[in-house]
Amino acid sequence: MVRQTSAAAGPRPGTPTAIGPLTAERRLIATPWSRMVRALGLGQDPTGPDPQTGQFVRETFAALVRRVGGGNPYTVFCAGLADLVLEATAPGGPAGQEAGRRLPGLLAAAGAEPNAYYRLTALCLLAESWVKCGLDSRALTQGGPDLPGLILATLDQIRPDQIQDENRGRHGQYERLSASTSAFLAVGHLGVAHRLVQDQRDRVREALGLLEQIPAPFFRGRGGSMLMSVTAALGRPDLVNGQDPDGGPDHLRATLDYLDRAGEINLPPAFPSPMTPAFGQIYPLLTMLNAVAAVGRPQILDEGRDRLAQADELYRRLAPAERTHMGLYLLIALHNLGRLAERRPEWEDEVTALVGQWREGDPGADYFLHGISYPYLIETARLTGRTDLLPEAMLVRLAGASIGLERSAEHRANRPYPFSYAVSTLGALNRLDLLSTPDRRYDGQSATSWVIDRLSPGGRAEGNRLYMLDHALVHLALRQRDPARAEPALFAGFRFAADR
Repeated sequence: MVRQTSAAAGPRPGTPTAIGPLTAERRLIATPWSRMVRALGLGQDPTGPDPQTGQFVRETFAALVRRVGGGNPYTVFCAGLADLVLEATAPGGPAGQEAGRRLPGLLAAAGAEPNAYYRLTALCLLAESWVKCGLDSRALTQGGPDLPGLILATLDQIRPDQIQDENRGRHGQYERLSASTSAFLAVGHLGVAHRLVQDQRDRVREALGLLEQIPAPFFRGRGGSMLMSVTAALGRPDLVNGQDPDGGPDHLRATLDYLDRAGEINLPPAFPSPMTPAFGQIYPLLTMLNAVAAVGRPQILDEGRDRLAQADELYRRLAPAERTHMGLYLLIALHNLGRLAERRPEWEDEVTALVGQWREGDPGADYFLHGISYPYLIETARLTGRTDLLPEAMLVRLAGASIGLERSAEHRANRPYPFSYAVSTLGALNRLDLLSTPDRRYDGQSATSWVIDRLSPGGRAEGNRLYMLDHALVHLALRQRDPARAEPALFAGFRFAADR
């Protein structure tokens, strides 16, 4: 049984299955992928200071910096940021002026990151973390470093088709569009969203215009959905809905229509593991359903075709392991639309069956499909208040999964990917002890020290996969803030249409 020490880990076992109450940020940025890969919405479900978690974060970052720091400025930056966060969230933490003395070092570390996308991500993390810790945002916008200006200037440096992975050539402006989402959130957190429209530029309109420059439907839908949701959170849903007073396009409808042409366009996404065609179709569709909920246009779900029936059909065609991922996306989309009970009347039983798939899965089988399946099942259980579905055997198996990725150079290089998910989800369950204590499966080392000791020099083989572990640790640090500050001010006035 899961050991819990705070309400943030989920309701006590035996409580009825239910979703919520959730913050608007939690509903908009709902899945582990957004947090671990894109570093969006870190620090959700704050618990208040926990010395054991703080020690884990500091010791893990210290080991990471010793192993890869000289050749990896991003990890050095994240280590410094996490340390500042832990100081700021501790009882009697530093005042803004004292914290401000840390800024030059953090900005220098961020500026040393050679990749413009990750340089921007670091700057956005600094802005969001500063505000979430309750530090005065004026230190970053007035009289000191112009962090919003740095963020927007860095955004302009991102070029198309720079992602070096199995989908090269399918991205187009996907990376810049995704970076725009991060930048807009950061500037919004700092309380200066008006700077997105200045000097005869409307950066939100510019970013939405990038949608047509992303050739693959999968990436246009997945990236565009989050940009549209953030645009709505910034109070500008008309730019997405075809109601732009200046006559801009209907981006929501155009993107849904583009997804329908996936077969004709024939640019399916490539994945590290074999996947059914249905997975590449349902993933962007479910993220777009969440965008529909965020911008408040539910009627589009029945215009032209029944989008919810389409999602149901694709979900039925998924392989069981694929459902461990997409089940969470489907639940949160239907919940945000206010359609969960109507469309999935047996959803409580479905959650029980879905989470129960851990028995057939092996999180050490690969680094993608199975490697992150347990964290998705854990997140589903937490979201629905069913942590009683998470037995000790499941968590122990997850903690031991990294040993299975010794099988090839590719799996070793990608090991930080699933390990970051494990750190984040076991941290949410207050079970970091499974990763920090000696484990016979790792020859008496802890899982964390074993993984770090096997990173390549400078983290060069792992590349940006290592950054996901950085994000997981910053996420744990930010969860140490006061639970009373769970909802960032940026989202305080946002409501989904189904809740109005």
